[in-house]
Amino acid sequence: MSNENGSPIVVKIGGSLIEDAGGMAALWAGLQSLREQAPVVIVHGGGKQMSDMADRLDHTPRRVQGRRVTTDLDLEIAQWTMSGALNTQLVAQAAKHDLTAVGLSGADGCQVQVTKRPPWDIDGESVDFGWVGDIEAIDPSLLESLLAQDVMPIVAPLGIDDEGQLYNVNADTVASALAGALRAKELLFVTGIGGVRRDAENPDSHLDTCDAETFDLGVEEGWIEGGMRVKMKTALDALRDGVSRAFVCAPDDLVSRSRATEVVS
Repeated sequence: MSNENGSPIVVKIGGSLIEDAGGMAALWAGLQSLREQAPVVIVHGGGKQMSDMADRLDHTPRRVQGRRVTTDLDLEIAQWTMSGALNTQLVAQAAKHDLTAVGLSGADGCQVQVTKRPPWDIDGESVDFGWVGDIEAIDPSLLESLLAQDVMPIVAPLGIDDEGQLYNVNADTVASALAGALRAKELLFVTGIGGVRRDAENPDSHLDTCDAETFDLGVEEGWIEGGMRVKMKTALDALRDGVSRAFVCAPDDLVSRSRATEVVS
């Protein structure tokens, strides 16, 4: 497998999945198959692990519309958990499954360049997200050189600004932006449910596809919210940025995507 096989596939996994042994076993099996088709980049979150660490420190993080407010302590927690423990853990698991991986954060090589998010007006309140970065530019050259060497990059969602300040960045947003910059052929958001449902508890309400109109309706009616709202929005952004296809899928459905939801423009 080499980068000459074409555009890469970007796979986003969340912190909840990383703690699910069965889900991760299925994921690694799927990644081995995907790597035979194309180069792969993994982007991981770690919200659950950040929350667990915050609990140990008697600190309660704040979330607004699925996005974390990042204080000084939250930023340190993000570095300890995501760029530290989780990233190296995933590199080690990749090696166990005969996949050569390199762990990075978005700050490495200044690949995820950000500015501090200005306050947002949400429901009449001005919300300061603290050390949360909004992506200004992506430099994919480091990832491209690793992919050309048959190495699988595993990226933690930290960004960096012109002054060298680190920021927490939403992992779905990082995955979408990297996919766009790499002209990825596919962007896969991996979730436990493995798709979008009109009713989270009812598998029969599964959507095979979701377009912008359906997304807007889902947000308005309240069945697309929180983390899924961010995933769907960033998937639509990625399609506009030149990514060929985007899916929300389960870890055991990474290749066939028979139960996935395809996000369509």
